[in-house]
Amino acid sequence: MKLKALIQKEFQRFFRDPKLIATLILPGVLIYFIYSLLGSGIWGGEKNYSYDVLVYGSSPKVEALFEGSFGESLTLTRTEDKENAKAQVKAGSATALIIFSEDFDNAVSEYDPLSGEKAPEIEIFYRSADDASAAFYTAATSLLSAYEGEISNAFDVNLGGEQYDFSSTSEVVMSILGGLLPFLVVTLIFSSCMSITLESVAGEKERGTLATILVTSVRRTDIALGKVLPLSCIAALGALSSFLGIALSMPKLMGLELGGMFVEYAFGDYILLLALIVSIVPLIVSAMTAISTYAKSVKEASSYTGVIMIVVMVLSLVSAFLSGIGDWVAVIPVLGTVVAIQRVLEGGAALLIGLIAIGINLVFTALFVLLVAKMLGSERIMFGK
Repeated sequence: MKLKALIQKEFQRFFRDPKLIATLILPGVLIYFIYSLLGSGIWGGEKNYSYDVLVYGSSPKVEALFEGSFGESLTLTRTEDKENAKAQVKAGSATALIIFSEDFDNAVSEYDPLSGEKAPEIEIFYRSADDASAAFYTAATSLLSAYEGEISNAFDVNLGGEQYDFSSTSEVVMSILGGLLPFLVVTLIFSSCMSITLESVAGEKERGTLATILVTSVRRTDIALGKVLPLSCIAALGALSSFLGIALSMPKLMGLELGGMFVEYAFGDYILLLALIVSIVPLIVSAMTAISTYAKSVKEASSYTGVIMIVVMVLSLVSAFLSGIGDWVAVIPVLGTVVAIQRVLEGGAALLIGLIAIGINLVFTALFVLLVAKMLGSERIMFGK
């Protein structure tokens, strides 16, 4: 009977506390909606790319195959200057260049695979670091592979021994860094903030030391700032250390030398990255301080933080999976910072969205500080009255 009573007591304690029930159910609900959103973005139809493809030589059959498959998204432009066309693809002003060997369609129809002679050839020049160019190359080679199978392997694709991918190794690595580093940076910042922030108010509540401060004449905003500012500085040091460790190790992981990788970024890029990282730290610290202030204990604050961590981690992954995100995301805390970091690492234009994201981080930090000050003045939250 004693065992039964103890079990009933624990069940009653849990199911009579709405906060505990919410922290148990909310992660599953958030995961469902967030993963559903990501899935819709990843698999919810083809990306709306526009393909401006240059063509040297001619093959009415292959060109008709491409136009039938790509539809209005494909524009084929005839060119008589191969070198200039290659330069346009390298510069990114054209999606790709297709070169057909002389009299391609007739040569294919007359080719005997058993003759041992060189087969007619199609060459496709592209840039793997460019999403549209890489998507076109993947789709085009898939179509050509199917067409080649129908006509008994009567031609070859990209067997001329040239460099068909115009993207440099550093461009490819920059693209990889842009997809991976923002998630790692934000996750490490969150971990650094969580390790030092949860005790800030909830811990003092449990020990009773906060009550001593609250009975003095110190303004509540000063107490809130006294918590957020030093914790932000400490967390920023940990976050910068983690960022440097990742940033310096990534080129080695990709098989590059440090000098060969980081010369791709300008001095201003490093300044913007630093500003973005420094600005998101007080935002996360102030948000966690608000959670710590609201919670009755460190354990309760930890359970709330687990839910917030799911949201922050998913927001830091969104930009890697969803392409074509516009500048409007700069007004969304965390997501705007992640997208700005991604654009810097990928070598894109990031100054405007970066400055907006920094401003939004500071505004929300101020709002959280005011919220903490308001909660510090509430006897119900501070003392359960």
